[in-house]
Amino acid sequence: MSRNMNITEVLERFIRYAGFDTQSNPAAVSCPSTSGQRALAELLAAELRALGAADAAVDKNGYMMATIPATVDERTPVIGLIAHLDTSPDYPGANVRPQVIYPYDGGDIVLNHAENIVLRTAEFPEIKQYAGQTIVTAGGNTLLGADDKAGIAAIMSAAACLLSHGGIPHGAIRIAFTPDEEIGRGADRFDVQKFGADFAYTFDGGELGGLEYENFNAAEAAVYITGNNIHPGYAKGKMINALNVAAAFHAALPAGERPETTGNRDGFFHLSRCQGTEEQASLHYLIRDFDRAAFRRRKATLEKIAGDLNKMYTTPVVRLQLRDQYYNMYEKILPHFFIVEKAKAAMQAAGITPVITAARGGTDGARLSFMGLPCPNIFTGGHHPHGKYEYLHAESMLKAAEMIIELVKP
Repeated sequence: MSRNMNITEVLERFIRYAGFDTQSNPAAVSCPSTSGQRALAELLAAELRALGAADAAVDKNGYMMATIPATVDERTPVIGLIAHLDTSPDYPGANVRPQVIYPYDGGDIVLNHAENIVLRTAEFPEIKQYAGQTIVTAGGNTLLGADDKAGIAAIMSAAACLLSHGGIPHGAIRIAFTPDEEIGRGADRFDVQKFGADFAYTFDGGELGGLEYENFNAAEAAVYITGNNIHPGYAKGKMINALNVAAAFHAALPAGERPETTGNRDGFFHLSRCQGTEEQASLHYLIRDFDRAAFRRRKATLEKIAGDLNKMYTTPVVRLQLRDQYYNMYEKILPHFFIVEKAKAAMQAAGITPVITAARGGTDGARLSFMGLPCPNIFTGGHHPHGKYEYLHAESMLKAAEMIIELVKP
C-alpha cells in the first residue's frame, strides 16, 4: 500500500499540523480550551472535504467528525479512527519548528546549538535502532507535538489514500479529532451516538507495533491543610505548621511507589504539585493502578493518612478531595476482543509485528470505552512526549497509515 502513500507526504502533513499552537489550557472553561485547536480542526475538515468527505465539519465544541463512505455493498461494521488535536500544557508548544534528520547517523542529536540542548543516546538508547532512517525533533525549546499530531497525520494520509483510490474495499469509516485530551476532557462532549461507529481505535501510541487495550485506573487527590500560625518565639503548644503537616502526609506514603521507582504493571502515587505557608498548604496527587481493587486500596490509603493526622489535633486540619478520572478500558474491550485481533491482523498484513503493552497513562479511548465505544490504542511513532526531547520516527508514522488501510478492509 506504500505505493499510494509515501514518507514525504506523511511528513509534510505532520509538519504542517505541528505549526499550529494547540496546547490545551486546564484553567480555561471553554471547549476547546484554546483557539489553536479549533483552527487546526477547521483546517482538517477543509482538507477532508477537498478529498471528498463532504460531511466533514467542526461542531461548537471543537470536535471534528467526517465520514469516508463504504466501497462495498455488504453490511460491515462502521470503524472509527480517532486522534486528539491538543498538545500537552506541560512544556512550551508555540512556534514549533520541526527538524527532519535523514539519514539519522545513530548518534547524539543536537537540538539547539546555541543552548547546547542535546538528545543523547546515553539517556535515550532506543533511538539508535533508527540509524539510517528519519527522525524528527523540535528545536530544544518546545515540545514537538507528535503526541498526537503524528496520529492525525497518519489518519489523514490514510484517508487521502482511501478517498483517492476507490478500488480499496472497505466499509463506512468515521473519523474524529478531539480537543483537550491532554487535560482529561477529550471525551467530555464526544457524541458517541452521532459518531455512529461500532468500535474505534485511537492513534495515540508510541513505538512501532504498539497495541494497547489496557490502561491505568486513574484518580486525582487534593489535600488541603489548615494550620495555625503563631509567632515562632511563642509557638509552643499552639502552632500548627501546615507545611509540617503536609510533609508528614507525604512521608506517610510508600517511597517505593512513585513514578520514578515503578514500571511495567506497577501503580503509583505521584505528587504533582505542592505549595503553602505555615497557615495554609496543599498537595496534589495522581493515583494510578491497573487493578481496580488495588486502585481502591490506594485511595483508602490516602483517606487513612488524612484521618490519622486529624486525630493528632483537637479539630481536623486535613481535608482530602478524591476524584476518579478514568478506568482501565480492558474490562469494556474484553467482551469485544475481536477488535484487538483485527488490529493485530492488520499490523501483520502491513508487515508490522504487534507489540502488546499496557498503557501507563490514559487516552480518549479509555473513557470512550466506558461510554459504549470500545476503543484500543495504536502506535504512531512518537517517543518521549510532553517535553523538549520528544521525537518522531517518521517511518513508523507511515506504517501507522498503512496499517489503517489494512484495518478497514472487510
